[in-house]
Parts: sequence; structure tokens; C-alpha cells
Amino acid sequence: MSSEEKRDKPGRLLKTDKPVGITGYGAYLPRYRLPASEVSRIWTGGMGGKPIREKTVPGLDEDVVTMSIEAARNALSRAQIAPTDIRAVWVGSESHPYAVKPTSTIVAEAIGAVPDVQAADWEFACKAGSEALQATIGFVGSGMASYALSIGMDTAQGRPGDALEYTAAAGGAAFIVGDGASSLAVFEATYSYVTDTPDFWRRAHEVYPSHGDRFTGEPAYFRHVMAAAQVIMSDLGAEAGDFDHVTFHQPNVKFPSRVAKMLGFSEEQYKTGLLADRVGNVYAGSSLLGLSAILDEARPGDRILVVSYGSGAGSDALVMRVTDIIAERQNLAPKTSHYIARRTEIDYATYTRYRGKLLTK
Repeated sequence: MSSEEKRDKPGRLLKTDKPVGITGYGAYLPRYRLPASEVSRIWTGGMGGKPIREKTVPGLDEDVVTMSIEAARNALSRAQIAPTDIRAVWVGSESHPYAVKPTSTIVAEAIGAVPDVQAADWEFACKAGSEALQATIGFVGSGMASYALSIGMDTAQGRPGDALEYTAAAGGAAFIVGDGASSLAVFEATYSYVTDTPDFWRRAHEVYPSHGDRFTGEPAYFRHVMAAAQVIMSDLGAEAGDFDHVTFHQPNVKFPSRVAKMLGFSEEQYKTGLLADRVGNVYAGSSLLGLSAILDEARPGDRILVVSYGSGAGSDALVMRVTDIIAERQNLAPKTSHYIARRTEIDYATYTRYRGKLLTK
């Protein structure tokens, strides 16, 4: 291959022509908590293992729309921009409240970003939020917009008695992407690794998703998360020790901890972004919630690796460097730990009512 052909061949990493980064971010988690012991009590008589301690449950007046609005308002508070400066509102979720009616337009209206704004809903199981974030990076990086908002948000989905009922929780995070000069964290590169691996699915008109049990581990989660992380680190010439923080998709406690060790990361590097043992799995948002928790505590110069996972299957990897602006933005909105700390415990009967699992007609 000639030097000219090498120059024209695109690399594997996704990069923008100009520096762009996160100018504002915000998280949201419902206050209601269902202990894993309650699920076990109902379905196994209290016998068997419990993969997490508790999970978040949305209230009767909460869904992807309302939670996205809360997270977006927190992101706006930190970005210190007018809502009308945002030229795109993209919401990634696998539990949009309407089959036909966008979540994004409602969110855009509620935060005051309309009418001169592009709006769209994104879907890719648990990584819908990270792919929306990648798109905002490209949108701003191309010069088509000064600011774009991406959100990863979901509500709990899990068939009664299924393993997912322990870990499928609710919540997510929002990120406003803008010019690198005004960003609290600037992106170095992103990368996506995707295959057709049907480990988790839900057909139209079905209420609950299905999954391939143990098949969701090695050929699905680990294959994609490992590949995405290894490629982006290799192509950036980086090693695990070059990062201060790392966060992965968190379907349970064991998977992200295990993949971190397999990649050579220490517990100190990934503990800030590990939320699975406290709030459970948050579809389309757990890696992004981990990122919001990291940004809450990050310092200028910190380097961060984020790797999402979405069933079906694929992983997005993002690398960013924290700037001096971080210190002045962290306390302008509630931190992720605030939402984790505020909690109201509920029993299984209340959970059944809140999630509409009890049909009365």
C-alpha cells in the first residue's frame, strides 16, 4: 500500500476535525428503591443469591420523558447556556413511553429549546444513550451546531420472576456537547464495535424482553466491551495505567468489575464509576451514570475511559480529558451521589403497582 493510500484510508477511531467536549452534564435517579431481598422473597422464598442490594424504581408520575427533563435541566445548569442555544435534542432509550410520538420533542419543549432545534429518539438497547452522545460529538464537531444535547434514560423492564427483575432499574444522564474551549472534558476519540449477537430482544407488542441467559456473558457483553476498550486504547497508544477513571456498562456487579481487571484497571480507577452495587442496572444509562459520577469528582487533567454495551450487540468507547473548567461546574446542579442517597424503600406490592404489573381489567 502506497503512502498516499495509507493517508486516505480511514482509521478505526472516530474523531472530529475540531476539539469538542462536554460543557454540561446532569444525572437523575428516582427515589424509590426495591431491595433485591424483596424480589427473592416473592419468587424464591428468600433462597438463592441476590446480584445487587437494591434497584431504582420510577414513581407513578415518572417515565423516560420526565426523568430526561430533570437530567437535561441539570446539564443546562452546569453548561451555563440558554436552552435556545441547543440545536439538537437526542434521547436514547429502550423504554420510550410512546410507540409513535417522540420523547425528544417533549423534552425539547419542556426545557425551552424549541422551535429551532433538531430532535430525534435513539434506540440500541442499553447503549442508546452513548450512541446519541457520539452523534452529538459529530454534530458539533462538524460545525452544524454550537451545542447539542444527548440523553440516556430508561425505566425498569423485567418479566416478573425473571433474573432481569433484580437488576433492570431506572434513571440516566444527560450531556451537552459544545466547543472544546468551553468544555469541562474534551473528547480525544470514540470507537464502536458492533456485531449481530442476539443476546437480548423484545418484539413488537411484547411487554417484557427476553434474553439468552448465560449467552449474554462471554459472546455478548465481554466480547464487545473488551474489543471496544482494547481498540480505542491501542489506537490511542494508551494503556490502563494512563487513565484516572474508567466506567463500563453495569448489568450487575460482577461483569464491570471482571472486565476492568481483565483490561488491567485497578479498583481505584473504576470504583467511582461503579454504581451497580448501589442502584442496579440502568438501561441505556449505566455507563453514562458512571460518567456523571466520575465528573462529579474529577480533577483537571484526569483522563477518562467510558465503554457502554447494548444487546444486539455493540459497545461504544469514549476517551476524554478533564479541563480546568470542571471545578466551577461540578456544584451547579445536584450530584449523582445526591440521587443515590435520597431513597424511599418500597415492597414488592408497591413496586408491582408502580410498574403496572398488576392488571385489573
